[in-house]
Amino acid sequence: MSKQEVSYKSKQPKIKNIFFYIYGCVSKILAIIWFGLGAVFLAIFVFPFIRLFTLGHKDFGIIARAYVSHTFRVFLGNLHLCRVSLLKVEDKQAFREIRSKVIIANHPSLLDFVYIMSLVPNSTCIVRGGLTHTPLRGVIKQAYITNTTDFDDVLVECKKLTDKGCNVIIFPEGTRSPRIGRNNYKKGAARIALYCGCDVQPMFIGGSDKYGLGKHDPLWSYNHVEQYVYDIKILPEIPIAQFKELSEPIAAKHLTEEMEKVIRTAGDEYAKTYTGHTLNNY
Repeated sequence: MSKQEVSYKSKQPKIKNIFFYIYGCVSKILAIIWFGLGAVFLAIFVFPFIRLFTLGHKDFGIIARAYVSHTFRVFLGNLHLCRVSLLKVEDKQAFREIRSKVIIANHPSLLDFVYIMSLVPNSTCIVRGGLTHTPLRGVIKQAYITNTTDFDDVLVECKKLTDKGCNVIIFPEGTRSPRIGRNNYKKGAARIALYCGCDVQPMFIGGSDKYGLGKHDPLWSYNHVEQYVYDIKILPEIPIAQFKELSEPIAAKHLTEEMEKVIRTAGDEYAKTYTGHTLNNY
């Protein structure tokens, strides 16, 4: 048992409803399998069809990512119906209107990207290269950018996409947020925003504790107390104009510090008002 799991269990009430806990664990595992099979289906059957009808006149990537966003909404809708996870947002239209931004957020769970992508259809994401060795590889290679690509090539690709109005989703921590302590924010998101000339759109992912979906959490694990709640907030934009006069390394450093400050502050304020039984780490 990991230190994170021991710490989590020491702070939580004992399992009172074993049937709810088993239901949650089984539902989570089935959802992971369903997600993987869905990715294989998209790569083998849907994406070739889209390529066939987009030759020479429309951008395959934009249409493919829009379709993935739609499938994510269906997937998450079913999780909601099964009472596995619940999305709380104040204004869905505000998410759909985001254009040409570098979107950043805290990263507590496996579903963070899925939720943001479902809300902001015109987006791509820089994802972990290791995912190309999973059933998701067919979708990842065709529609997203991996962090194993040379960073200069990543910058160029991101600028091409943001120039078309697409958004780039990046988790500055580089990995999921730990249940104990905090990760340092990396400068990649800031460097991309500065290179692309895009303002940064921070988001905060709050809600219940995502135990079972965090890094190093056991596969057979679920929030002991309640369903997964995703309370996603759009935070004020960070304009990059204020960093333009600085050298690139200094600008990236200051912008990264500002991004971390904005999200940490949002988390501190959120914790003061959240009324759930368990609180998501940030």
